[in-house]
Amino acid sequence: MRDVAAGRARLLAELAAYEPSDARERAMAERVRAFVAANERCFERGLLFGHVTGSAWIVDRSGSAALLLHHRKLGKWLQPGGHADGDPDVRRVAYREAVEESGLRSLTFASESIYDVDAHDIPARGPEPAHVHYDLRFAFFADRDESPERNAESHAVAWVAFEAIESLGVDDSVRRLVAKTASLVAR
Repeated sequence: MRDVAAGRARLLAELAAYEPSDARERAMAERVRAFVAANERCFERGLLFGHVTGSAWIVDRSGSAALLLHHRKLGKWLQPGGHADGDPDVRRVAYREAVEESGLRSLTFASESIYDVDAHDIPARGPEPAHVHYDLRFAFFADRDESPERNAESHAVAWVAFEAIESLGVDDSVRRLVAKTASLVAR
């Protein structure tokens, strides 16, 4: 049995210690913290108005490229990630999603700390109502010579040089991940 209460307490402590990169991310981190504090079922996809998700910002060891996927349902280039599905360990969720969505086996955590926090709206689709993903993102390194393999959730998955990412029409949250990468690689 997963200890959801301990997982929530751990995540709340990490969010309290987290240093956002700017005022916008600070507001999102507070929004995520308030959501987790108010909802015992925050890790369950069945909480229809929103739920915690885990994402992976995967960069090559030189810091010159990131692994992105073209999400089938959303039609956007994004980092790998997905639903916690009841798992209160968001690190494990991010790692699991990274492996499932990229096929990479050389993944290592760049840091044990939360790398980025985002809260974003997901549009209604079929019987699923519009809802919010309260996304905790973790940074990983992987070997760029390892070829990624897409799964059914994406149209494509590829290593993308940082200077080419903007040409993919990425959203602001991916731009923020790119901007933070220099400090990640400098560690």
